Amino acid sequence: MDEHAKPENACALEIDTCKTDVAACKQMKARVPEIAERIIAHCSTEECYTHIDYEPIHPEGFVSNLIDRFREILFPGYFSRDKLDPANMKYSLGQNVSILYDLLSEQITHHIRHDCLRYDLPCSECDQNGQSKSLAVLESIPDIRRMLTTDVQATYEGDPAAQSHDEIIFSYPGIFAIMVHRVAHQLFRLGVPLLPRIMNEHAHSLTGIDIHPGATIGPRFVIDHGTGVVIGETTHIGSNVRIYQGVTLGALSLPKNAGEQYRGKKRHPTIEDDVIIYSGATILGGSTVIGARSVIGGSVWLTESVPADTTVVMDQPRLIYKSAGQYAKGV
Repeated sequence: MDEHAKPENACALEIDTCKTDVAACKQMKARVPEIAERIIAHCSTEECYTHIDYEPIHPEGFVSNLIDRFREILFPGYFSRDKLDPANMKYSLGQNVSILYDLLSEQITHHIRHDCLRYDLPCSECDQNGQSKSLAVLESIPDIRRMLTTDVQATYEGDPAAQSHDEIIFSYPGIFAIMVHRVAHQLFRLGVPLLPRIMNEHAHSLTGIDIHPGATIGPRFVIDHGTGVVIGETTHIGSNVRIYQGVTLGALSLPKNAGEQYRGKKRHPTIEDDVIIYSGATILGGSTVIGARSVIGGSVWLTESVPADTTVVMDQPRLIYKSAGQYAKGV
C-alpha cells in the first residue's frame, strides 16, 4: 500500500466537508443582493456624496497621461516615448504639442462643462473656452521652461550630491513636483476648475510634496529631499528660495464653518527672496512674512514675521546620555 495514500474514510470526510462549505458559501452569497439594494438606496440620502449624473468628469488616468505629455515637451529628449534626435526633433515635438493640445482642450472643456451642469451655472461656451485656455497654456510653455531651468540650476548649485543636471531632471522628486506645479498654476490662474488640483495631488501621491496650485513660486526654487513638504494656496515665495523636507507653509487654525469667510483670502505666509528653511520648520499665517536672506532653522514654529537678514533657530536641546545598564535599571 502506498504510504502516502489516504484512507477511504478520510476521502469521504473531505467530500462531505466540501459539500458543507459549498452550501455555506451559497447561503452567504444569497445575502449579497439584499445588501446591495440597501447600499444603492443609501446613495439617495444626504449622508452619501455621489457623483451619479450626466456631467463629464476627469478620470485620474488621463491626468497621468497629461502630465507625461507636458514632461516630454518641457524637457525634450528626457522622457520621450521614441528616440529624439536633431533630424526628427521638429516633427516629433510638433506632433507632441498637437497631441497635448487635443488632450488638454478636451479635459478643460470637460471640467468647465462639468461645473456648468452640476452647479447650474450660466453657459460659458465650454468648447471654445476649453480650446482658448489650452492655447494660453501652450503659449506659456517657453516661460515655464525658463523657470524650470532656473530650478534645475539652483538645485545643482546647492547640492554636492548631484552629479549632473541630467540626474536632477531624471530622478529628483522636487523637480517633478515643481514642474507639475508650474503647469497647474497656469491652469489655476486661467480659472480652470478642478483639473489643476487633481494634477498637483497626483504629484503629491508620487513625491510626498503637497503644493496647492494657487501658490505663487518664483524662479530658482529648490525643494531638497521633499517628503512631507506642504505649501498652501495663498503662499507667495520669492526667488532663490530653498526648503527642506517636512516644511509646512500653512494657515493658522480657522474657526468652525469659516470656509466661505476665508476662502480666497491670504491665509498662508510670504517667503521673500534668498530664504532658506530647514527641515521640520512650520510657518503659518497670511500676515507672516519671512524677510529676504533669512534662515529658518529646523523644527522652528513661526506665526509672526521675521525681518530681513535674520536667522531663527531653536535653543540647543539638552541631551541625556544613559548607559545600557542605566536603562535596564530604569534610571
